[in-house]
Amino acid sequence: MEEIKHKKEVLAFDKMLSLMEQVRNECPWDHAQTNDTLRTLTIEELYELSQAILDKNDKEICKELGDVMMHVVFYALIGKEKDAFDITDVLNSLSEKLIRRHPHVFNKELNLTAQDVEKNWERIKLKEGNRSTFAGVPETLPSLIKAYRLQDKAKGIGFDWKCKEDVWKKVEEEINELKEEEKAIKENPNNQTQKSKVEAEFGDVLFSLINYARFIDVNPDTALEMTNRKFKSRFEYMEKQAKENGKPLQDMDIDEMEVLWQQAKNQTR
Repeated sequence: MEEIKHKKEVLAFDKMLSLMEQVRNECPWDHAQTNDTLRTLTIEELYELSQAILDKNDKEICKELGDVMMHVVFYALIGKEKDAFDITDVLNSLSEKLIRRHPHVFNKELNLTAQDVEKNWERIKLKEGNRSTFAGVPETLPSLIKAYRLQDKAKGIGFDWKCKEDVWKKVEEEINELKEEEKAIKENPNNQTQKSKVEAEFGDVLFSLINYARFIDVNPDTALEMTNRKFKSRFEYMEKQAKENGKPLQDMDIDEMEVLWQQAKNQTR
């Protein structure tokens, strides 16, 4: 028998599997769960993990990874009950995929650069039966993340801009087209077709900005979330200061609010 390389990890995983089987069988709530009822809870756990990552909180990352792992095992237990698959199938499938998609790791004669690996990755996935380069991009992804992934997938097969300067020209082109459509809607504000054109052009601006983000090595979702947090922090500072001054924000005019906003910016820089 092949020696177990990760004995400590195997023991910990075995303990967790045994506990999950017990709670699945003996806890009324756990026993009642299905793939459908777990789905939204799984999404919530992934967002909590995402928040811990953005917070750079290793303790919370560890905790949230455990919650995600629990969900993986939960789905595997349900699969086993239906005679569809079990955790062994899940892990074996993953191992086979890792070997199949990393020929440069397991065949030392191959000497690939990071760029070669990225292009090869998409070719391998197509050979596996994916009908499209975009087959692995879920329709339910948030739109901003989906745009980034679609562009990244296209890049994987060589369909991409040559340089960031060309991408920025496209950003400026899309902004100008948006402005033109805005002018047109001012002349006919009730024209629904024109409103749809403005919406479409605004989408093009966002898509081109996401493209530019890739070229300057910025994750647009992370960047936007950081700005969300910054705005929230500054606005909450304004609320606190307004309350201490005895005049709520809703009773202030925009100039008074601007004074507090500038104070908030100085405090949070």
